Amino acid sequence: MDDKIKKVAYAGYAAKGAVYAITGILAFMTAFGMGGEKAGKLQVIEFLEKQPFGKVILAVLGTGLICYAIWRFIQSVQNPEHIDDDTKGTVKRISFFVSGLIYLGLGIFAIVDIFRNPSSGSGSGSGSGGGSTSNSLLSGDTGKYIFIAVGLALAGKAIYQFIKAYKGDFLKKFKIESLTEGPKRKFIKNMGYAGLIARGIVTGIVAYFFLTAGFGIGGTGSEDMKGTSEAFSFIQQNSSGPWLLGAVAAGLVCYGIYMFTLARYRKFDD
Repeated sequence: MDDKIKKVAYAGYAAKGAVYAITGILAFMTAFGMGGEKAGKLQVIEFLEKQPFGKVILAVLGTGLICYAIWRFIQSVQNPEHIDDDTKGTVKRISFFVSGLIYLGLGIFAIVDIFRNPSSGSGSGSGSGGGSTSNSLLSGDTGKYIFIAVGLALAGKAIYQFIKAYKGDFLKKFKIESLTEGPKRKFIKNMGYAGLIARGIVTGIVAYFFLTAGFGIGGTGSEDMKGTSEAFSFIQQNSSGPWLLGAVAAGLVCYGIYMFTLARYRKFDD
């Protein structure tokens, strides 16, 4: 594989790791009353923009997220890792392309946010706004079908995270046997297991939001768009004390660290 492509992948892994690590840290702080916030990916970008040298941070992060999107597109279209052309492989490559679109949008949002006038407001809110156009799109039967489809896709993604954790498939990316240091192998395994489980939990809850809205369960409608921050609130409201939210948040930090280890130790077949 071309070294330039590898560098794009490594930069992308690091940027994705930063987003998940910050998301987990902020949620963990919220769980134990240390400030923070229950933030999704867009809120993380807005949080960083407010920090010292925030615009520089966003420029680096946005570039990294665009690199990750490019790597996903390469995985999907060029198939440098020689994924099988069976049904499972096709679904996997389609999911790579969709992931690329999501992170491309997130990277562009981070770059655009650099030039936004803070006093004008971000317009993103909690992710539920969208004006009359989005409301009309998400209302009625069309909105229901969209939410059900997204919910099923997210449910499948959540299950896939648990399967990856159970089988330990994620370790193949490292050629783990080539790592001579035992503690390093154990660290990567633990970060991967904890991170995938936490990510599966959060994704599963978001899938539940979309499906209940699509089917109109509990009085919710397809106009009610919820994401990661609402998933954190759901965990906190349906558990005794801060411990469950804290554990999930810590797991997301672990997933961020796992992405950093991918940026450092990921092996590619040349």
